[in-house]
Amino acid sequence: MVKAIIFDFDGTILDTETPDFHCWQSVFEDHGSQLEHDVWCQVVGTTWDHFNPFDYLEEKIGRQVDREDIHKIHKQKFHELIAREVPMPGVESALATAQELGLRLAVATSSQRYWVEGHLDRLGLLQHFEVLMTADDVERVKPDPALYVQTLKALGVEAAEAVAFEDSVNGVKAAKAAGIYCIAIPNSVTHRMDFSHADHRVSSLSELDIKEILARLTPLE
Repeated sequence: MVKAIIFDFDGTILDTETPDFHCWQSVFEDHGSQLEHDVWCQVVGTTWDHFNPFDYLEEKIGRQVDREDIHKIHKQKFHELIAREVPMPGVESALATAQELGLRLAVATSSQRYWVEGHLDRLGLLQHFEVLMTADDVERVKPDPALYVQTLKALGVEAAEAVAFEDSVNGVKAAKAAGIYCIAIPNSVTHRMDFSHADHRVSSLSELDIKEILARLTPLE
């Protein structure tokens, strides 16, 4: 019996992925280069330990750049774009349905706590989540399963009693490695990724029938 739903944050609850990618594309274009979509996808759902855009930019143009200046410009543009973002389609209705069904709610994200809490509060969604598990709480983030393992412990539920919503391959890998049923919900940046290892895929949360999923995962007596 499913008792909890665990949401990824970036790209699942709030579309931070598209603005971030567009801002970095602008950085590369300003330096006479290009940031390929497939290359950028290496960092989606995880950290710069897996892909550092500064290193990649310098490698492509054959010289060092002023990283501090680029960071300031990128940060300003990025935060301007993010401030305009609203919850991803279907998020609010999914939360309402989950609470109607008495499901416990959590977030498991590779982002830092201040980032997640701040935006959930801005969006008016913070109060819905019983547990927030972030990069501040584990040594290794997604695709490592630590975030999901710790979230299950905090909720006091077994892996078979939870469902995860993820927008990236790294996120799906983490959820599946923790033994959790995972639904892939790609966004405009991740839609071309291979989600064949996910248990189910929908184009947006607004297309997901949570009651149907729960019925599918509930063993017959």
